[in-house]
Amino acid sequence: MAKISGDSGSTLSALRSLWPYMWPAERPDLKARLVWATIFLVVAKLVLVVVPYFFKWATDALAGDSATVPPLPAFLLAPVMLVVAYNVLRMVQLGFNQLRDALFARVGQNAVRQLAFRTFRHMHELSLRFHLERRTGGLSRIIERGTKGIESIVRFTMLATAPTILEFVFTAAVFAIAYDWVYVAVIAVTVWLYTWYTVKASDWRIRIRREMNDSDTDANTKAIDSLLNYETVKYFNNEAMEAERYDQSMARYEKAATKTWVSLGWLNFGQGVIFGGGMTVVMVLSAREVMAGTQTIGDFVFVNAMLMQLAQPLNFIGSVYREIRQSLTDIEHMFELLDVKREVVDRPDAGPLKVSDGRVEFRDVQFSYDPARKILKGISFDVPPGKTVAIVGPSGAGKSTISRLLFRFYDIQSGSISIDGQDIRDVTQESLRAVIGMVPQDTVLFNDTIAYNIRYGRMSAPEDEVRHAAELAQIGSFIERLPDGYASMVGERGLKLSGGEKQRVAIARTILKAPPILILDEATSALDSHTEQEIQAALDLVSKGRTTLVIAHRLSTIITADEIIVLKDGEIAERGRHADLLKLKGLYASMWDRQREASEAEERLRVAREADEFGVIVRRRTPEITPEN
Repeated sequence: MAKISGDSGSTLSALRSLWPYMWPAERPDLKARLVWATIFLVVAKLVLVVVPYFFKWATDALAGDSATVPPLPAFLLAPVMLVVAYNVLRMVQLGFNQLRDALFARVGQNAVRQLAFRTFRHMHELSLRFHLERRTGGLSRIIERGTKGIESIVRFTMLATAPTILEFVFTAAVFAIAYDWVYVAVIAVTVWLYTWYTVKASDWRIRIRREMNDSDTDANTKAIDSLLNYETVKYFNNEAMEAERYDQSMARYEKAATKTWVSLGWLNFGQGVIFGGGMTVVMVLSAREVMAGTQTIGDFVFVNAMLMQLAQPLNFIGSVYREIRQSLTDIEHMFELLDVKREVVDRPDAGPLKVSDGRVEFRDVQFSYDPARKILKGISFDVPPGKTVAIVGPSGAGKSTISRLLFRFYDIQSGSISIDGQDIRDVTQESLRAVIGMVPQDTVLFNDTIAYNIRYGRMSAPEDEVRHAAELAQIGSFIERLPDGYASMVGERGLKLSGGEKQRVAIARTILKAPPILILDEATSALDSHTEQEIQAALDLVSKGRTTLVIAHRLSTIITADEIIVLKDGEIAERGRHADLLKLKGLYASMWDRQREASEAEERLRVAREADEFGVIVRRRTPEITPEN
C-alpha cells in the first residue's frame, strides 16, 4: 500500500492504490457500471457545450437577426421554441449527470466498504504490542476520518475532476473554432492562474487542517479515555481536572478551526478575483466585436454563457482539490496503519494444528518484549494431557507472558513451544487459538446481551447449549432472575455485572467453546474470598479432563495442581507439588506463609466486624436495667 502524504504526487499515488477497489477484478457488474457512468459523463458534457448555442440563437432571433440561426427543423425556428429547446437540453444534461452519479454510487461505496473492511481486519491482525501502545479513542478516530476521506477521494476524483477537465477541453475547442485564438489564450491563462492559486492556497490550508485534526484526535482520545474510566475519575474526585484537560485540547482545536475558516475566505476571494479578471477581458473583447459588427448580440450572450458554465466546475474544482487534499490528510494515518507490518505471521507452509492428547511443551523458551530486558530465560516444562500445571511467582516474574506466548500473541526469540509435538510457529494461528480456552483475570464483555457474550465462545451454538453452559458456570439462575433474562444488556465492558458475574460469563463461554487446552490466567485474583470459592468450583468443573495451565496469584486455588512451577526473574526457581514445595521452605513456602497470614488477618477482621455488629444489635434490643426495675 502506498504511503499517502501531502507531498507532490501523493494524489496520483492514492488513486493508484484505490484503483483496484474502483475496478475490482472479481466484480464485472461494477466494471460495467463504471463504463456506463463514463459514457454518460461524456454525453452530458457534449450536451452542455451545445446548450449555449440555443441561447445564442434565441437571442439573435429575438433581436431580429435570424441570419445567424442555422437551418433547424421548422418547429424550432421560432424564438420561443429556441428558448424551450435551450431549457429542455439543460434538463437532459442534468439527467445524464444524475444517471452517471447513480451508476457510480455503488462503485464508490463498494470501494469504501472494501477498504474499511481491510483496515478493520488489519487492525485485528496486528500484534498485541501494537494495541497496547495505541489509544483506542485516537485509533477509532483515524479509521473514521480515513473512511470518509476515501469516499471523498473516490467521488470527487471520478465525478468532479474528470468532468471539469473534459469540459475545459470542449470549451477551448469551441472558442478556437468559432472565435479567435486570443479568447482561448485568455481562458487558458485564467484557468492556469486559478488552478495555481488554488493549489498554493490549499497547500497552506492543509497544514492548518493537520493541526485541527491532531487537536481533534487528542480531544477525542481524552474524552473516551476519561469516560471509560468513569469510576476512577469519581474515586479521586477529578472531574474538574478531566474537563480542563479536554477543554485545553478543544481550545487548540478552536484556534486551528478558526484559522481554517479564515484561510477559506482568502482562498475564495482570490479565486473570485482571478476568474472575474479573466471573464472581464473576454467579455470586453466580445463587446468590442459586437460594436464593430463582427459579432452579434447572440455571440456576446454565448461567450458569457460559456464562461458562466465554465465558472461553476472551476469553482467546484477548487473545492474538489481542497477536499482531495484534506481527505489525503485524513487518510494518511489510515494508510500508515495499513503499512504496519504484522509482527506474528503464519508461515507459507503452515497447516492446521492437529490435537490428539493436548500435551503442551515449553523447551528452553527465551523471550523479551524489549531487547534490553529479558522476561523469560530458558523456561522448560510440560503440561501432560488432562493434567493441571500451575505457574506462580512474584509480580513481573513472567507468569502472564507464558499464556500470551502459548496463544502466540508474540513469537519467542529462541526455544520452542509445542502442542502434541507440533511447534506452534509451524501451524496456523487460527487453528492454534481454536483449541485453547482462556478465562482471564480481567474479563471484558461486549456491550451486548448476556446470551451474545456467552455464545461468543461458539457463535453457532443453539440456545439450549448456551443455557447449559450458563448452568455449568453457576450463573444460570442469576440470569433467569433478571427482567430480560438472557437478553439483558451487560453495559460497556460489562460494567452492569459484578466481578464474579463477569467471571462466570467468561467461564460459560469457555465451556461453550469446549477447548482441549485451558488457560486460567489469575482468574480469581480480583475476587473476594467467598466469590473466589464459588468461582473456583466452576473452574474445577470446566478444567476437568482438560490440559490446564493455571497462572495463579492466590496459592490456595492451586494446591491440588499436578505440578506447581515457581518463577522468579524469568527463571524456574522451584517446581513440584504443593506439599513438596512447602517442605523445601523456599520461595513458594514464604509466599504461602505471607498469603496465609494475610488471609487469617482478613478473617479475624471479618469476625470482629460481625461481632461488633451483633453487639450493636443486642444493645438495641435489650432494655436497659435500672435500680427502679
